[in-house]
Amino acid sequence: MLTAKGLFQEIVDDDEAFQLFCSIAASGEAQGGWENARIAALVPPGMRELAPKITRHGADEDKHGRIFNALLRKRGLEPVPVPPETDYTMLLERHGIGLAHDTLRREEPLSERDIIVYLSHSRVTEQRAADQMDMLVTYFGNHPELGKAIHMICDDEVNHLAYCHEELLRLAYAGHGRLIHRTLHESALAEIRIYRDVSLAVMGHMGRILKWPKAKSAALVAGIHGMYAYERVGGWHKMVNLAMPERRDALGGPPVPAPAF
Repeated sequence: MLTAKGLFQEIVDDDEAFQLFCSIAASGEAQGGWENARIAALVPPGMRELAPKITRHGADEDKHGRIFNALLRKRGLEPVPVPPETDYTMLLERHGIGLAHDTLRREEPLSERDIIVYLSHSRVTEQRAADQMDMLVTYFGNHPELGKAIHMICDDEVNHLAYCHEELLRLAYAGHGRLIHRTLHESALAEIRIYRDVSLAVMGHMGRILKWPKAKSAALVAGIHGMYAYERVGGWHKMVNLAMPERRDALGGPPVPAPAF
C-alpha cells in the first residue's frame, strides 16, 4: 500500500533521491529568503513597521536552506541542480503569483498594494508549507537524522502562517478586504495547479532514481491528480480563510538561530 510515510522513507533511504529532495527544498527556501529581504528593503514609508517582520521571515527561510544543505553535508553529499519543472518558487513567479523579481531588483519603494499581494501570496504558500512540515513531524519527528531539523522548520512555518493571518486581518480591518479576498482566491487557485505540476515532476524524477515499477508510478500520478481534483472542488478554501492566530506577533522578535546538524 502506498503511503506518504513509505514514499518519503524511500527517498530518505536513498542518497541520490535524498540529494535531489534536499536540493529542491534548499533552493526554494533560499529563493524565498532573497525575496523577503528585497521586500523588506523596499517596504513603502507608510508600512515600515512591517519591515522587521518581513526581514525575519526571510532570515528564517535562509536558515531553512542552510539546514537542508547541512543535512546533505552530513551524508557527504553536495547540492545538485534543481530541474526547472520542479522549481515551485520560480514557477509561481512565472505565473504571476507574488511580486515579480524584476520589481524586486529595482530600488523603487513598493506600493501598499504590493505588500498586500505579498502577504496574500505568503498566506497561501505558507499554508502548504505548514501542512507539509506538520506531516513530516508526524512521521519523522523522532528520526535520528531528520527529527531536529523538521521540528525547527515546522515551528517556523507555524510562525510564518500566524504572521500572515494577523497582518492580513489588520489590513482587512483597515479597508483592504476586497483586494485581500480577491488576491487570496487567485493565488490559491493558481498554487494548487502549480503544486500538482511540481508534484508530478518531482515524483517522475524520484521514480527514475528509485526505479519504481510502472504500476507504482501510475498509482502515484493518479493520487496527485486526485488530490488536485479535491483541492480544485473545495480543498483550496483552507488556503484563503483568515482567523486570528493563537500566536500573536509571531515574527516580532529576532530570528531563532539554527543549531549545528
